[in-house]
Amino acid sequence: MVTTVSVEHIEMTPGVRGGKPRIAGTRIAVQDVMVMHLKMGYSLLEIATKYDLLVAAVYDAMAYYYDRRQVIDREMA
Repeated sequence: MVTTVSVEHIEMTPGVRGGKPRIAGTRIAVQDVMVMHLKMGYSLLEIATKYDLLVAAVYDAMAYYYDRRQVIDREMA
């Protein structure tokens, strides 16, 4: 069962990446995008290009992260 959340390009599927939110149709988790962007300094366009993703999907991943920042940061700690 696939659960689509409030952002168009984000989905969660039990058994895929531990059910973590990820870019739809990929195994790239929202937290992966956040780490590459905020901690490693990649631009969102660079991430999209590097992994052949829609730019909108990468932006949706960051929007999802910012909407749920405290929860995601706590899970990563």
